[in-house]
Amino acid sequence: MSSSQVTEASARAHHDHHPDMEEMRLLGFWIYLMTDVMIFGTFFATYIVLKNSTNGGPGPADLFELGGVIASTFILLASSYTCGLAVLAMNKGKLRALLGWLAITALLGACFIGLEISEFAHLVDRGATMGTSAFLSAFYTLVGTHGLHVSIGLVWMVALMLQLTKRGITPVTKRKVQVISLFWHFLDVIWIFVFTVVYLMGVS
Repeated sequence: MSSSQVTEASARAHHDHHPDMEEMRLLGFWIYLMTDVMIFGTFFATYIVLKNSTNGGPGPADLFELGGVIASTFILLASSYTCGLAVLAMNKGKLRALLGWLAITALLGACFIGLEISEFAHLVDRGATMGTSAFLSAFYTLVGTHGLHVSIGLVWMVALMLQLTKRGITPVTKRKVQVISLFWHFLDVIWIFVFTVVYLMGVS
């Protein structure tokens, strides 16, 4: 056996005894999502306990207007669909389609954040600030934390689009697209719970 064959065999053996790093990073992200589930679970539990603690001020039924919230929900659900289309385009090796769907997803996410900021500004104008009552503190903490996650996802997505433009579809960028897709779908699931527990149950 030649020295080059020995080197190649050694490299293969080395690879076989070490897990694929991209798969390990993906597993690490799943673990991160589990910690996020616990964080949001704590915020939901806190909100449920405090939702009637209005300190004599306005409650959910007095403040929440479902029209804008329903629009936000449809926008975020649509962004989840376009994010799925981005992954499909990536799996087919279509870089331009992947970038296009990611751009649409980011645009929809930005619209969602814009509507959320508008809602918060409207509530503050009505005197419903974070310090008004325990209920509003819990509301702003829960909904605001979700909005912060969406904002981080937007920055992350734009950075990934720039990386895809430079490097194309590689094992590394492929894993990053899968991770941002998981993150985005996770935020959609959390929002469904927010929409149901905070808004629908609040006005009923």
